[in-house]
Amino acid sequence: MQPTRKRLTVEQARQKALRYCAYQERCHQEVKNKLYEYGLNSSDADELLSYLITEGFLNEERFAKLFAGGKFRIKQWGRIKIVHALEAKGISKKCIQIGLKEIEEPDYLQTLEKLIEEKVEHAETDDRFVLRNKISQSVIQKGFEPELVWKTLKKQLPD
Repeated sequence: MQPTRKRLTVEQARQKALRYCAYQERCHQEVKNKLYEYGLNSSDADELLSYLITEGFLNEERFAKLFAGGKFRIKQWGRIKIVHALEAKGISKKCIQIGLKEIEEPDYLQTLEKLIEEKVEHAETDDRFVLRNKISQSVIQKGFEPELVWKTLKKQLPD
């Protein structure tokens, strides 16, 4: 059983929300959940959310850009995984498309090739078909498009 938290006043919640949003980029749903944790009711939370948006503390387009770029560069996620993660956070399709534009096509292909090369280097089998299958599953699971993965794999591991 969780201990009951002290309910914050709207002003206390506003101050905490400002710090929460200033610390790192957040999506609307994360902030709304945090406001509910602070004990705000729905109308107060919505009002405070509107304030954060108008003051520039919250911007879903900016969040989508930073999220997509960061997950790609740091965790080497593919587009599919990034899209699913953003959809799970309640980001609109338009903002997701804008966020994906942060990923340059040459960088995307280079990252895919690098991931495949690393998998080939650490392979524990000599059977090309088994190796291709294992590598493809691994890279597809990171969110890269299956057609692109197979095309790149066949280029790096020809029959």
